Amino acid sequence: MKPYLDNQGKALPYPWLINLMLMLVGGMQTIHLRIWSKKPRHAAEKTLRDILTISRNTVFGKEHHFDRILSATTDEDLFRLYRLYVPVNDSFETLRPYVERHKNGEENVLFPGKPDMYATTSGTTSEPKWIPMTHKYLKDVYGKMSHVWTWNFVKHRDRIFGGHIFTTVGKECEGYAPDGTLYGSVSGVLVRDIPQIIKKHYTAPSSVMAIPDYATRNYVLMRLALQHRDVTLWATANPSTILELLRALHENTEEMILDIEKGTISDDFDIPFEIRSELDAYITPNPERAEELRTILREKGHLYPMDFWPWLQYLSTWKCGNTKIYMDKYMDQFNWEKTFYQELGYIATECRFGFSLDDTNESVLFPHFHYYEFVEESELDKPRKHFLQIDELEVGKRYCAYVTTYSGLFRYNMNDLVEVGGRFYNTPTVHMVSKVNGIVSMTGEKLYEPQFMDAVHQAEDETGVKTKFFVGFADVEESKYHFYYEFADENTTQQQAEDFTRVVDRKLQQINLEYESKRQSFRLHEPETHILLSNAYARFKAACLKDGFRDGQFKFNLLMQDEKRRTKFNMIQRWESRFDKLSENIIDRANRIDERQKERAKRRKNRNTRSRRNAV
Repeated sequence: MKPYLDNQGKALPYPWLINLMLMLVGGMQTIHLRIWSKKPRHAAEKTLRDILTISRNTVFGKEHHFDRILSATTDEDLFRLYRLYVPVNDSFETLRPYVERHKNGEENVLFPGKPDMYATTSGTTSEPKWIPMTHKYLKDVYGKMSHVWTWNFVKHRDRIFGGHIFTTVGKECEGYAPDGTLYGSVSGVLVRDIPQIIKKHYTAPSSVMAIPDYATRNYVLMRLALQHRDVTLWATANPSTILELLRALHENTEEMILDIEKGTISDDFDIPFEIRSELDAYITPNPERAEELRTILREKGHLYPMDFWPWLQYLSTWKCGNTKIYMDKYMDQFNWEKTFYQELGYIATECRFGFSLDDTNESVLFPHFHYYEFVEESELDKPRKHFLQIDELEVGKRYCAYVTTYSGLFRYNMNDLVEVGGRFYNTPTVHMVSKVNGIVSMTGEKLYEPQFMDAVHQAEDETGVKTKFFVGFADVEESKYHFYYEFADENTTQQQAEDFTRVVDRKLQQINLEYESKRQSFRLHEPETHILLSNAYARFKAACLKDGFRDGQFKFNLLMQDEKRRTKFNMIQRWESRFDKLSENIIDRANRIDERQKERAKRRKNRNTRSRRNAV
């Protein structure tokens, strides 16, 4: 069956006006992408020169000799001088002092003028990262990349904008910096500013994302989308969001259908008055749709997207790294003969690194919008790293990615391990593998090892319970963390340990706003607690050294996504526990034997004494 036909053979309308508009703006940007992708090294030189020229008279530009770098006459000399004068920013903390000056109203610090907004995300400390977004980056980079992205939708499914669009984005405005500059979600701001001809196809207003309770928010999002039979595009970054929205439907099926029938949103859900008032324009009584949903439920025994959205053309989420665990849980609910499932691409708060243009998981890079550098995985622990240009990457190898942007990020370490796939013309494509350097991100929480350590220490201060050793492991399958503790008091009970974990969990939510978001939206479940045996670290290290690790190269993070190490940890725990119990039994048996021997010796001595007395 053709993808634009439903199960009764009815066709979607062809959105010729939107398609024409996207062809003009997106088609032109796609041509530019192809041109620059044929000569990536030249694109890299041009982009770096442009970024440095724009910022040469800023505080950062003067401190790091941008004028001297720009005097280079060859691309190789330009790259060499850039590496010489501009240090790598391995964490946001090295840039934070400059951003703070911008936040307090100072201009021309990292870039000319001030940013249009800040995108906030978790950092290595309790203070979030405030990623500045300049007007040029939002309009000339992010905006133009979005044109390519949406035109790419049309190329795969030319009637995709003939129905409704279901997308979840971040909250547009979370607050304001000291100088009054907005901070919030880049995706929320972009959705706010899209043309009305496209915005009218959205199933929900952006204000829904401001509903504070996540369960309520998920209900409202799914209820508003479910009322439309002609949803054609479902786009959200994380597959775990798909699961949570489907769960909201499955747990509230009857109530949601009743709301659709009556044109209401149940009063059982706490929605701020101003948002509820805005939603009135999006809902009307629809008994026909409600009856259709009840019929599907009676005949199928469930409500799956393949049934209630027969025209669904496109699903776009992350598909790389850890996300396959979440995808596998809903793959049988869609009709993949009709629905095109595309990797969302390598997109982070810091920048829109690249995105997929086909049915692979590979992200096409934009060498004319970002300056990229890479370090091979084998060199990540070396003090002197060899930085590679975009045209020097090899297919199949893994690299840590660094980026320089028009928004004041210079040689910024993304802390992401990427693998090179094929090529888009002469430019390599990449896909995300995992986070590196003590960062774990199962569902976008980006939890840093120092944050976990800080949370445990704060929990110790609050509870008075002290640990001798602790470690955390990410469990992607269960979407939760496992926290292991060796307590100073060996008599600590499991209940006391679980109470301690609840404090750690609360502290993590206070420290890391992304972790809080994922916990509150149920994408991350409550962490599980384990009590370690004494000398747990020493026992683990000894086992690793026995397996061939070199003592000088043995590394142990306190927060890991490493199933092999967690399995080894559990095996050692079980083996040592059995060994300790066996040892205790042996010692106890030896003590009993010793006591019996002492008792026999005492009885022999008593008999001998009596015998001597009788003889006298």
